[in-house]
Amino acid sequence: MRAIPVLGMGEIKPGDSIADSILAALRRGRRKLVAGDILIVTHKVVSKAEGSVVALDEVRPSRAARLWAQRYGREARVIELALRESRRTVRMKKGVLITETRHGAYGLICANSGVDVSNVDGGKSAALLPKDPDRSAQKLRQAIRRKTGLDIPVIITDSFGRPWRQGLIEAAIGSAGMRVFRDCRGQRDPYGYRLQVTQEAVADALAGMAGLACGKLSRAPACVIRGFAYQRGRGRARDLIRPPAQDLFR
Repeated sequence: MRAIPVLGMGEIKPGDSIADSILAALRRGRRKLVAGDILIVTHKVVSKAEGSVVALDEVRPSRAARLWAQRYGREARVIELALRESRRTVRMKKGVLITETRHGAYGLICANSGVDVSNVDGGKSAALLPKDPDRSAQKLRQAIRRKTGLDIPVIITDSFGRPWRQGLIEAAIGSAGMRVFRDCRGQRDPYGYRLQVTQEAVADALAGMAGLACGKLSRAPACVIRGFAYQRGRGRARDLIRPPAQDLFR
């Protein structure tokens, strides 16, 4: 397997074609997509292209957001945006705001509703998550297919913290063109034991691989994964979210 960062895409603006930017950057690097590749894209460029970016000067934080931000040394306008983008607050203590976003029947559970000022424009604006990351992934997949004739799966990622673990890791928030799980249930391990619950979250694993290859400071918001035997299918990243009825920690 190989993870190939896509360098030289340049700044993405509202209305820009991400597919054109990726393909042009690959050509400049004397590379191209081939059958079997998987395209990983950070949500920041998707949010920029879709116009999901808010100028912080236009945000008027509520009194609650101001007081909480002042108490913990946070940016009140970011806290206000995070609360606006949330369906509910999961935790809000010790300077950490964990929310459930408004995506689908049940949303992503993450810090600050995914609102982020890094890698946007130097702190003047904040990027919100795409309105429908799975749909965004499908639109990018279709655009790549029109321009290249190749049906390349697309995964859109964001950086998530994890319960009980320090540090961030990239996770899939949107997906199109491949199954997001590799289901091993019913198969036998090398010792003959029949697996009962093992479902590998391959979309998250691929997102993590791309994040490791690209890093946070290299201006490589896209990555080509080559050599992974994925399973074609209509899997969605939203299927990776554990339903509330099965979640013991809500």
